[in-house]
Amino acid sequence: MKALAVDLGGSHATLALLDDATVVASCSLDLDSAQGLASVLPLFAENLKALMEERGLASGSLDGIGFSSCGLIDSAAGRVLSINQKWDDATLLDLPAWGKQVLGLRLRIENDARMALLGEWYAGAARGCNDVVMITLGTGIGGAAMIEGKLLRGKHSQAGNLGGHIPVLFNGRPCTCGAIGCAEAEAAGWSLPLLLREWPGFADSKLAREPLNFERLFFWARQGDPVAIAVRDRCLQVWAADTVALVHSFDPEVVVMGGGVMRSADIIIPFVQEYVHEHAWTPWGKVEVRAAELGNNAGLLGAIPLLKEQS
Repeated sequence: MKALAVDLGGSHATLALLDDATVVASCSLDLDSAQGLASVLPLFAENLKALMEERGLASGSLDGIGFSSCGLIDSAAGRVLSINQKWDDATLLDLPAWGKQVLGLRLRIENDARMALLGEWYAGAARGCNDVVMITLGTGIGGAAMIEGKLLRGKHSQAGNLGGHIPVLFNGRPCTCGAIGCAEAEAAGWSLPLLLREWPGFADSKLAREPLNFERLFFWARQGDPVAIAVRDRCLQVWAADTVALVHSFDPEVVVMGGGVMRSADIIIPFVQEYVHEHAWTPWGKVEVRAAELGNNAGLLGAIPLLKEQS
């Protein structure tokens, strides 16, 4: 099966040509979501056509386009329902019609965490398992769930997607979703600087002179900086507690953890695995926690099983 894929983030997009579980060719674009999605669709079309032309392929030889986006997505209708502070015009666009008119291909769109789960299920860490939860740790915390080999979507297209918005601290900080103490508000890329600046002793920490991100947090924790160690351990506990909540909610056999923070998987996976084994109520056995295998390609490769859903 050959297809095109678009993985849209808040500030960039990756476009790819796929041959089953292989990314044959790809390109990345830096974007400004404030410009609106409609303004960048011509750029997407131009680059997707270039990827096809480089391999001598016409639209008739491809099976479609898989389009991955943040936000709440109605995959059946092919519509973006809501995006939190990004691509404000996306809810107004008919992307399947755009794909047909401009590229001559059917287009299916899905939430980015669900697409990453599909990719890992099809060709990565969740191969051979049909009951899976995916957690993506990055600027936010994304989530997706698969039960008996089918993505969980729900009546309002948000089932399984809000794993980062499970409250882990009832009196915690406000979250962008409107709730209080969500996992994302307590341990995500956007909330980490807020947490650090309020931490006792931060002004004397090595982190006070660094970019406030997880890469530097884990680096200085490894070097023994006490503030970095304390905040890192707090984040690990938040992610682990969130994972237990997702295990209790969706009954997976495997939890796959992905996202940019997983560059420190050697620390994160053992901690979350031990916590889940100790605290999750699973009398049938133990849930396995695995690191995602496909990296940034997961959301792209999810296009193949997504397009196969209607084949």
